[in-house]
Formats: sequence, C-alpha cells, structure tokens
Amino acid sequence: MSNFAQKQFTTKAGNVFTFQFPGVRQVAKIGDRIKNKHGVAQDERLIEEMLAHVVVEPKQKVDDFKGPTGYKELVEVVSSAYAFITGNDETDDSEEESNETE
Repeated sequence: MSNFAQKQFTTKAGNVFTFQFPGVRQVAKIGDRIKNKHGVAQDERLIEEMLAHVVVEPKQKVDDFKGPTGYKELVEVVSSAYAFITGNDETDDSEEESNETE
C-alpha cells in the first residue's frame, strides 16, 4: 500500500466517503492516542481521530451525524476507516495480488 492511498466507501444509507491512509507513523500515533491509561481503546477518541485524519471527503464532525440512524452510520464509517488504515478491510491488496497470480 502506498503512502496516502485512498479508498471510496459507501454506507448502507448510500452516502459516499473517501478515506485516505495518513502514513504508517500517523497510524501508530492514532493507535496510541485512542487508548486510555489502561491501554483500552475509547470510542469517542477513535471517532474523533478517524474523522480528523482518515475521512477526507466529505469532512465531517461527530455532530454532523443526527439521531439513531446517524449514530449507526457514524459507527459504520469509523469502523470501516479504522479497518482501512490497519489493513483489515475487506479489499486487502495482498489478497487481490495473490488472486491475480493463480
């Protein structure tokens, strides 16, 4: 995966978001910042980090997502963004490369 790779993500509600890989060092820093003093990831911190550093289009804030359906979409976007930057998304480049060589 090249630095600053991008991915389009469409939510179940049909909204399109663009994720951008912020670089390996930034991903490591995000991992550190989302944890509390006991090393447990905090949802609000994760949401803020993904919206600030990974979701590049449209730029959103937590308060832009309204009501229960908004929260559901927010969780969907943040989960997908985190999976993307940690290499755990459903379209892993190495899987695509191995499928091409078969």
